Amino acid sequence: MAETLISPGVLARENDQSFVTSRPVERGAAIIGPAVLGPVEKPTLISSFSSYQAIFGGALESGSGEFTYLTSIAANQYFQNGGNSLLVTRVTSGSFTSATSSAIQGEVGNNAFTLETISEGEIMNTGTTLISNGALASGSADNVRWEIASSNSASGAFSLLIRRGNDTNNNKVILESYNNISLDPFASNYISRAIGDVSSNVVTEGADTFLQESGSFPNISNYVRVKSVNTPTPRYFNNDGSAKAQFTGSIPQVGSGSFEGALGSNIPTGRVANFYQNIDATDTQGLIGSDYDTAIALLANQDDYQFNVISTPGLTKKDHSSQVTSVMNNSISRGDNIAVIDLVGYNQPINTVTIQAGGIDNSYTATYWPWLQTVDPNSGQLVFIPASTFIPGVYAFTDASSDPWFAPAGITRGGMGQVVRAERKLTSTNRDTLYEANVNPIATFPSQGVVVFGQKTLQKAASALDRVNVRRLLITLKSFISQIADNLVFEQNTIATRQNFLTQVNPYLESVQQRQGLYAFKVVMDESNNSPDVIDRNELVGQIFLQPTRTAEFILLDFNVLPTGATFPS
Repeated sequence: MAETLISPGVLARENDQSFVTSRPVERGAAIIGPAVLGPVEKPTLISSFSSYQAIFGGALESGSGEFTYLTSIAANQYFQNGGNSLLVTRVTSGSFTSATSSAIQGEVGNNAFTLETISEGEIMNTGTTLISNGALASGSADNVRWEIASSNSASGAFSLLIRRGNDTNNNKVILESYNNISLDPFASNYISRAIGDVSSNVVTEGADTFLQESGSFPNISNYVRVKSVNTPTPRYFNNDGSAKAQFTGSIPQVGSGSFEGALGSNIPTGRVANFYQNIDATDTQGLIGSDYDTAIALLANQDDYQFNVISTPGLTKKDHSSQVTSVMNNSISRGDNIAVIDLVGYNQPINTVTIQAGGIDNSYTATYWPWLQTVDPNSGQLVFIPASTFIPGVYAFTDASSDPWFAPAGITRGGMGQVVRAERKLTSTNRDTLYEANVNPIATFPSQGVVVFGQKTLQKAASALDRVNVRRLLITLKSFISQIADNLVFEQNTIATRQNFLTQVNPYLESVQQRQGLYAFKVVMDESNNSPDVIDRNELVGQIFLQPTRTAEFILLDFNVLPTGATFPS
């Protein structure tokens, strides 16, 4: 309908202001680092620490010791502090492959179908050697085995169990069960549809790194996928409902088996594997800096992977400059997350810390110091770990208890109860030196314990964006408002479309203002910034003016002592 009157008449216009403002899509943290098991260089979204343990494992046994990867400690801290979703990308050194199932035989002795583990690495090999009570000699709590629990050639269906690798026939630990599945690709209970058969490979084309997927059905199982169906049974039944004779021998028989053939060691040959405070430039938990390159490149893809904070515990700017710089640059180019980085390794002087910070000018990055001592959740030993392992959990607690635009610092939101002590108890002078260099000090107070006591970004220029709470406010607002704008692409460039945008954005910003995120705001999307020339270029322009709330970081209290009889100032 026309929006102006040229000849006399009546113009009836509609402004629908009844839109219900949707809630923002919640985005959690992202962590890149090694893990005991799990898919390699395939960002995986998890929603609890138990899910993390099921997919990525727990403790790593190396030599005579037991160690916990920083990735695992970071995930544990994140979920303990109220985090809801975590994007984990496992990194390794060298070639890693999945383990495949031993022969799953049908009645005629053929291999009916083949499974492969989603997790990669030789840790997934259970071997075929059986010991007492049906136990696998190489079975462990980290790998799996399979079992056909029941089979019915008349119905063409069977049941598949995925069991823990170290269980026994008398004490089965069933991780997943799939009942009434078939080899008929046309059936709703087809095995690939029930379990999933998607695999992916990392592809690099020019500056782009992405996952190229193959397969037809998304993975439902957390442990295995269907590699191939070797004896499919298409249209299993005759017209009279009886099973076709040529297919009945293809149904797998009752029995159990193992997985084998995987390649890849968590501790590469020749590596010492330095953990915790022993991490250095040549070995970080059995890896080197370049082992992280592909995972960092993958997470540059904003469309596929969404998160609001990212950390790579185990990498430092001083020892792994290329990788840490790539993470920071990704955050700038994406514009939807803040990178939490470590500047130096353990036992470094403050001067080295401030020198490393001096080379960075980036409002999408924050850093914290010193290292922190905590209890290894698996070995029970006291170990020192970098601050970036804990900080995503501090952000998660802030989000859960307040909002992202509150400072993730101070006694109320910056307390670190899981920390035994800081590597160094900072003096007031130390904290001043660090804060002037835009390094957020982690302080120790007698009655409050270890507390994050700074919230600067690494931006050098003094502006609202040199504070973490303002940067996270902008990230939150841009994320939600961009979600609204996405729905307007290819819509008509009319008053109704603009009003649609305004009726969703204004109420949301009002709610942020009421929750102490903004002093004031204004949204303009009308004829003043959408002239005919703009419209003819197929553009829709909106301007959002914000006055972010500042935090009280420097509190000045003047105690004025007056003589008897003096008048108090009004």
